[in-house]
Amino acid sequence: MRFSLTTLLLMAFALAAATPRAFAAPAMAGEKVICPTCGREMPGDFNFCSNCGTNLENVPRVGGAETTSTATTTTTTTSDGKTTTTTTAASASTTHAARKPSFFDYFFPSSAPGSHGSALSDKPIPLKLEGFPDRPKPLIEIGQNPFLGRGPIAPGFTIPTGAVWQPVFLVFGTARTALQTFDNGTQQITEWANRLDLYGNLYLTPTERLLIGFRPLDRNGLDYSGYRFQPKDGLRNDLNAYITTLFFQGDFGELFPNLDPNDTKGLDIQFAIGRQPLSFQDGIMINEDVIDAIGITKTSAFWLGTSSFRTTGIFAWNELNRNNNRRDSSAKLFGLFNTLDYARDTIDIDFAYVTADDLTGGDGLYIGVGDTRRIGLFNSTTRINASFALNHETAAVSTGVLLFQQFSITVPGSKNIAYLDAFWGIDDYSSAARGGDRGGPLGQTGILFAAQGLGSYGAPLGNRANDAIGLALGYQVFLGSADRQLTFELGGRVATKTPSFFAASQPDSIATAVRYQMKLSQHLVLVFDTFVAFPEDRDTAYGVRSELLIKF
Repeated sequence: MRFSLTTLLLMAFALAAATPRAFAAPAMAGEKVICPTCGREMPGDFNFCSNCGTNLENVPRVGGAETTSTATTTTTTTSDGKTTTTTTAASASTTHAARKPSFFDYFFPSSAPGSHGSALSDKPIPLKLEGFPDRPKPLIEIGQNPFLGRGPIAPGFTIPTGAVWQPVFLVFGTARTALQTFDNGTQQITEWANRLDLYGNLYLTPTERLLIGFRPLDRNGLDYSGYRFQPKDGLRNDLNAYITTLFFQGDFGELFPNLDPNDTKGLDIQFAIGRQPLSFQDGIMINEDVIDAIGITKTSAFWLGTSSFRTTGIFAWNELNRNNNRRDSSAKLFGLFNTLDYARDTIDIDFAYVTADDLTGGDGLYIGVGDTRRIGLFNSTTRINASFALNHETAAVSTGVLLFQQFSITVPGSKNIAYLDAFWGIDDYSSAARGGDRGGPLGQTGILFAAQGLGSYGAPLGNRANDAIGLALGYQVFLGSADRQLTFELGGRVATKTPSFFAASQPDSIATAVRYQMKLSQHLVLVFDTFVAFPEDRDTAYGVRSELLIKF
C-alpha cells in the first residue's frame, strides 16, 4: 500500500502542475443581462450592475443576436435588349435565448453562458446602498459610537496624557452546536457537542481595549457539554465560569500623544498584557494557545531594506499547553517574532524558547522561517520549522523538522479556488505551544488534516507531522455567490519510519472529504462535513457531521 500511496501523491503533484488555464467566452452581439436585484437591463459585457452594483457574472444573458449574411441576385433587362445581373448582400439577425447555467458550470466556469471572468468591470458604478446588508449589531452595545455605525462621532473626553477616549462596550461571540459521528477504523464516537465563545470588549479608542472571554460549555477544549451516544451513552455537563481570555491591548504613542505631537519620534509601539491567544507560523509553531503573557510590538520600521518591518517580543509565564496539548504549569516561553515585507514577498523569521521542569518535558528551542509570495498566477507559502529538545525527548518536546508548502490559484473565469498543500515531517517535530483542542501542526494542510475544535471529531488523516509525508489536493466552489461553498479534497499520508512516540503514530492512508457550507442569515451558518479514508491495517474510516454556527 505504501508504494501505491507514494505514486498517488506524485500523480497529484503532476496533475496540479498540468492544470490548464481556462478562458471566459465573450458576450454575443446585442446580448443583454437583467439585474436580479433592481431589474435594470444592462449590456451583456457588464459584469456588475451600473445601477445597484450587483455582481452579474453568473446571471444568464438573453437576446444575443448572431448576424448572418445572405446574397440576393437580381436580373434586369434594358430597352436595348441587354441583360444586367446584380448581386446584393443583406444581413439578418438570429436571436438566441441564453440557456440557464447548469450545476457543472459552477465547476467549469469558462463554459457557462455569459461567463466573463473574474476581472472587475471597467464601467463606472455609482455608490448604491439598496440591498446592502444591515449593520451587524452586537448582542449588547453600550456607548455613543456604534460598532460599524455611521453619523457624527461622539467627542469623548481627554485624559491627562492627551489621549481622547470614546468608550464603547460590546458583548459578542460565537456559538457552535454539532451532531457528528467519527470512526477512525478502530473506534466509533457519536455525539452531540456544543461550544460557546463569549466575549466582552471595552473599546477606549480604536487602538486601546480591554477584552474578557469565557468558554462556559467546555473545559480547555478537552470535554464539551452535550450528549455522547456511543461508545457509552450519557449526558455530558461541562458548564463552568472559567475566564479563558483577559488582556489589555494598546499603543504607547496613542496613549501618550503629547510626547510626540507631530508623530516623528517612532513611538508607535503596541503592547498587550494578560491572558491572550497566540498563533505564529500559521499555527505550526504556536497555535491558538491562550497564555498569560506580555507582548511588545514595534511596527512601521524599515530595517533591512523592507517596506515594513514588524518585530514582537513575548514573555509567557502561565497557562502554556505543550506539543501534547497538555497544560504545563512549570513552562515559560520567551519569543521573538519578525515579519519583513518586501515588494515581491513577505518573510517571517520566528524564534521561541520554552523552559520547563525536567519531569514535565524539559526545555525546548524552536525556529521557524516562512515566505509568502505570488508565483505567476499562484499564491505560494513556504515554511520551514525546526524544534530541538534540550534535555530529553518526550511527547511534550522533541527534535525534528517540518517542511510545509502551499499553492493556490483562483481559477480563471471564476472565483473558485484550487489548492495543493504538502508537508514532510523529518524526525519528531514539536510545537512550542498548542491549544488543548488544536491537535498537531498540520491543520493548515487541509480539511483532511484539521482539528474541528468541537467534540471528539478528529482529523481524518491525523495532524501530527512525525516521520511522514503527505498532501491535500482541493477545489473550493462558490455556488453562485459567497453564501454557498462546496469544497472537495483528496489527500494522503505515508510514514517514512515509525515515530518515536505512540501518540504521534498515524497509519498510511488515503482519504477524500467534502464540505458544504451556506449562510442561512446574517448570523447563521450551516456546515456539513463528510469523509471516507482507507488506513493501512485498519477498517475503513469515515465521518459525518452537521454544525450550526451562530455569530452574534
